[in-house]
Amino acid sequence: MIRKIRRLVDLRKLITFEDRMAALEAQGRDVQNRLRNHMTALNNHMTALKNMRARIDALQRNQKNQKNTLQKQGENMRARIDTLQRRVRVLELKFDHFDEQVDLLKSSLEVPQDLVEAFFEWKARTPIPSDPLVTVAVATYNRARLLTERCIPSVLGQTYDNLELIVVGDGCTDETEEAIAEIRDPRLTFVNLPQRGSYPAEPMRRWMVAGTQALNKAMSMARGDFVTHLDDDDEYMPDRLEKLVEFAIENECDFVWHPFWLEDSEGNWTLIEAPRFVRTQISTSSVFYRSWFTRLEWDINAHLLMEPGDWNRFRRVKYVGPATMRYPEPLLKHYRERRQSQ
Repeated sequence: MIRKIRRLVDLRKLITFEDRMAALEAQGRDVQNRLRNHMTALNNHMTALKNMRARIDALQRNQKNQKNTLQKQGENMRARIDTLQRRVRVLELKFDHFDEQVDLLKSSLEVPQDLVEAFFEWKARTPIPSDPLVTVAVATYNRARLLTERCIPSVLGQTYDNLELIVVGDGCTDETEEAIAEIRDPRLTFVNLPQRGSYPAEPMRRWMVAGTQALNKAMSMARGDFVTHLDDDDEYMPDRLEKLVEFAIENECDFVWHPFWLEDSEGNWTLIEAPRFVRTQISTSSVFYRSWFTRLEWDINAHLLMEPGDWNRFRRVKYVGPATMRYPEPLLKHYRERRQSQ
């Protein structure tokens, strides 16, 4: 009996073991399938990653090639720009030379040789005094406020006080005379011409020569050893005259010019370096010269040559052959109001 029971138990164990083995085999197959699926997915991801890396490598190569191409194009463009700039500089030099030759020709027709000789004779017998009187000549037309609030104070407030300020009205019809009368300074003289000069109607041409009559009148009244000018809406730096007197004496100059600040229509300031004694770099108010040159007047017909009156005159001064030098510092502020019609 006991043997039968043991046999039944052993048989039961055998059935259970086979079932368990079958279950384990089934689980093993399931795990293998899941593992196979994971491996397949991993292989797909690896393939996608490899493809992505290949695309990135291709993009980087293309980018590098494009960068090299752009760099070469940029270098070529810079080389072309440098070449064009050199050509422009050469053309500018040729144009400047041509322009100077034209100025020389015009001036030779306008300035007689005996006047040139007269200057050098005068210079030989007229040394620069140690404490020269400086005449500041100002032409004005109906700008009483700017004249009395900006222009005149910048002259009378100079650190160099051996000066006379001559203001000539070009037939002013506003309160200029009354406003100037309130300024109590014996160095200041005001004359108002009975009528305004007859200037061209076209705005640009009128701008070129406006104030000619008043400027010539002011120069005829000048008593200074040196003469200089100021537009009625502009101002000097406080030590302008002191520096220019010292510079002219030290270097025995007959004619000095200097850089200046120029205001644009938006109120920004640009420094005009004025490296050379040429048109566009010299202005009425940026020069300082010996009294002899008051003999060369402003020409009301300068506009017929399409020349601003100041350059028309200063190129004639240059033709005479004075000792000229550039003072290196900016000593003047040109405000945009000077472009108003006069």
